[in-house]
Amino acid sequence: MPSEMEDFHHEFLQDIHTAADADGRFLEDSFFEHFCSYLVEAGELETADRAQYLTSRGMRVDGYGGDPQMSDGVLSLIIADFNQSTDIETLVSSEMEAIFKRLSNFLQKSLDSAFRDRLEETTSAFGLADLIASRWSTTTKVRLFLISNRALSARIDGRQEGECNGVPMSYSVWDLGRLHRLIASGQGRESIEIDFEKEFDQGLPALPAHMTGAGYEAYLIVIPGKLLAAIYDRWGARLLEQNVRVFLQARGNVNKGIRATLENDPSMFFAYNNGISATAEKVTTRTVHGSTILTSFSNLQIVNGGQTTASIYEASKKKDVDISTVFVQMKLSIVDPVTAMGVVPKISEYANSQNRVNAADFFANHPFHVRIEVFSRRMYVPSPDGSFRESKWFYERARGQYLDARSGLTVAQRRKFDLEYPKRQVFEKTDLAKYLMLWQESPEIVSRGAQKNFAEFAKRTGSEWSKNEDSFNEMFYRQIVAKAIIFQKTERLVTDQSWYEGGYRAQIVAYAIAKLNYDVKQRGKVVDFELVWKKQNITSHFEDALKLVAKLVHDVLVTPAAGKSNVTEWAKNVDCWIRVKELTMQWPRGFLAELKSVHEEQEGMKSAVKDQKMLNGIEAQTAVMKAGGALWASLRKWGSDRKLLTPKEDGVLNVASSIPKRVPSEKQSQVAINVLRKLHAEGCQLGLDIAE
Repeated sequence: MPSEMEDFHHEFLQDIHTAADADGRFLEDSFFEHFCSYLVEAGELETADRAQYLTSRGMRVDGYGGDPQMSDGVLSLIIADFNQSTDIETLVSSEMEAIFKRLSNFLQKSLDSAFRDRLEETTSAFGLADLIASRWSTTTKVRLFLISNRALSARIDGRQEGECNGVPMSYSVWDLGRLHRLIASGQGRESIEIDFEKEFDQGLPALPAHMTGAGYEAYLIVIPGKLLAAIYDRWGARLLEQNVRVFLQARGNVNKGIRATLENDPSMFFAYNNGISATAEKVTTRTVHGSTILTSFSNLQIVNGGQTTASIYEASKKKDVDISTVFVQMKLSIVDPVTAMGVVPKISEYANSQNRVNAADFFANHPFHVRIEVFSRRMYVPSPDGSFRESKWFYERARGQYLDARSGLTVAQRRKFDLEYPKRQVFEKTDLAKYLMLWQESPEIVSRGAQKNFAEFAKRTGSEWSKNEDSFNEMFYRQIVAKAIIFQKTERLVTDQSWYEGGYRAQIVAYAIAKLNYDVKQRGKVVDFELVWKKQNITSHFEDALKLVAKLVHDVLVTPAAGKSNVTEWAKNVDCWIRVKELTMQWPRGFLAELKSVHEEQEGMKSAVKDQKMLNGIEAQTAVMKAGGALWASLRKWGSDRKLLTPKEDGVLNVASSIPKRVPSEKQSQVAINVLRKLHAEGCQLGLDIAE
C-alpha cells in the first residue's frame, strides 16, 4: 500500500502534468510555478519570477524573488531540480553541492560586465544578471533556494552559510519531504521553533496575564529592539501571520512616524509605539528569583505590529541608527494548535480593527469568499459538447480544499467527483484576484506577483463589498468563470505563436487581456461574458483578437524604456502599462461584432442584483431560524448590557429570541445577521460560525 509521501508525490506530479497540459507549458515551468506558489504563500519568498539560464559551463538559474530593492536588500535566487520519475528519488550531498555551485556561479558571473555583454538583451537571463549587478551595492544578503521533487538524503544536516564578495549568503533546500510537511501541517507555513537561550543567549522576562486554570494563557513582554530585529532577520516574513503579510503589501512604505522615532529618538520608542500582538502554540518557561522567564517559542506569529517589526529590522541595518535603546511591548497569546487556524486570523482581525478594509479577515472566512465558494458548489456550467454531463468550477477559498474533498472517497466516488469538478476547473484566491484585476486594467500590479496583487485586490474588493455586497451575485460569478476561461485560453494561444520564444508569458497574457478590455471600454462596449460562460470557450474571432494584441504587447515588453533593462521588472512599472494603452489597434471586425453594449450589460446586472437581494433574504432567514431563539436571546443580552443596540436592532433580536413561536421576516433576518457581525466586531464570541 502506498505511503502518505508516495501519495503526495503522485498527486504533486499529476498537478504539474495537468497544469502543463492545460496551459501548453513545459513541465519544468509548471513545476517551478506550482512549487514556488507554496513558498510565496508561506512567506519564504515575496514573489517568484521565472528567469532561466542553463549552460553546459556549470551555470544555472531558474528564477528569483523579485527586485532586492523591494525586499530590504535581500536577493533571492532559485534553482530547480525537477525529476519526472514516478518513484521518489533521493537527492544526495554531492548532487546538492553541484546544483548550488551552478547557481552561485551564475551569481558571480552576473557581476562580470563581459558576461552580461554576451547575453541577448531580450532574454530573462540578461534581465536578471543586469538586475543583480545594478543592485549589488545595496544588496545586504543573498539567499539561494534549491527546489526539488526528490527527497533529501537523511545524511545531509544542512549547509553552512557563506558569502559572495563580502555579502552574506545562505542556502535553503526545499525537497519533497519539506514541502509535504509544509502542506500537511495545514497551516500553510513551516514550523518556527525559537530557542532564545540557545540562539540569542538570553531569555525574555515576562509577566503572566492569565489565571491558573482559566483555559487561556497569555504574557506581557518587553522585548529589546535588537533581539526583535535579529529574530526577523532569521525568520523574516514567515513570522507574520498571512493577514498581516498581505496587509503590509497593501500599505506599502514603512510608516514615517516609526522611522523618525527610530532614527531621532530611539529611547522614546517604547513610549510612542503601541507595541505588537503575537501568538504562539507553545512556550517554555523557567522561574528565576520569583520571576517568569520565557526560554522558547513554538510557531510564533505576529498578528499586529508587522510594520513595527519590519521598521526596526530595517533600522538595525543602518550604520547611523542605534537601536540599542529601543524596546517594544509584546502581548503574547498562547493558542492551541488544533484551534490555531480559526483563532489566529480572528485575533489578527480584532487587533487590526482600526484598519477595517485592509486588515479585516479578507481571507478564507470573509463573506465574499464564502459566497463565491457557495456559487461554485451550486452552479453547474453548461455542457460544451451538448451532452447531459454537466460539471462545476471548484473555488478553493482555503488552500487544499480540493484535495481534502477528494480524500477519503472510494474509487467510484472519486471518479464521480472528478467528473463533477475536473482538475482544470479548480481556481483559488490568488487566481481569482489575478483574473479580476486584469479586467480592472491593472496588469502592472498583477505582474508584481500573487501576494502584492492579492493585497490590492483585497483592498478594492473589500471596499466594494462594504458599499454593495449584492453586486457580487450569480452574474458576477459567471463572469469570473468566463474570465478564467479567457485567461487560460490566452496562455495557450501565446505559447502556440511562432513569434513566442519562451519567457515572459505571464506578462504577455496580463497585458494582452488588460489592453483588450481597455480598448473595448473606449468604444463604449463590453465583452460578452455570458456567451463565454455558455460555450465554456471563446469564439474564433475572440482568438484572433487575442493573438493580435498579444504580439503587440510582447513587442512593448521586450523593449523596455531607457534605464529599465529587466523585462520582468519593466512589466511591474505603470509606465509600461501607459505605453501599452497608447498602442493603436485594428481589431478584427468579427470580434467587434460580438461585443455587447454597456446598457445591455447594466440591465443584466440590475436584474442580478435584485435576484441576489432576494437570495440574501432567504439565506439570512434560514440561518437565523437554524441558530435558534436561545442564541439570539444571549446576543440580545450581550449587546444590551454594553449599550450597543439601537431600538430597531433590539426589537429584531427580541423577535428572533422567540423562535419558534415567532418567525422573523426575511428583512428582519438580514438585520439580525448584520447585528451579529456588528457585535463580533466589538468582541462578542457568540455565534461565530453563523456570520460566515
